[in-house]
Amino acid sequence: MKKRLICIECPRGCEIEAEVIDNRVVSVTGNKCERGELYTKQELENPLRTLASAVLAEGLAVKMIPVRTSQPIPKHLLMPAMEAIKTIRVTHPVQVGEIIQANFLSLLVDLIATRSVTK
Repeated sequence: MKKRLICIECPRGCEIEAEVIDNRVVSVTGNKCERGELYTKQELENPLRTLASAVLAEGLAVKMIPVRTSQPIPKHLLMPAMEAIKTIRVTHPVQVGEIIQANFLSLLVDLIATRSVTK
């Protein structure tokens, strides 16, 4: 089966066509640099995304604290991750970059604050 996508790894935005058999990329055409082939294989075989969201804050200066994952996570786990984020409550002041939850969803990535929040 042929799949088409636009590469986002560099400013060229190559129109890439990949031949996929049994969920594996067997050939890639249209890329003008080697990053395009790597991007295509990653995106079609195991797509990853960095998740950005917010957790509830209790007793702090704001009601929500923006967070993100420290590394990309598998795309198919985004919705379960959002459900898990809904259960998190932060009751202490935090600094930007502080780990809100270590080893989030046992994925070996941390959920980190992207804003400092005081009482």
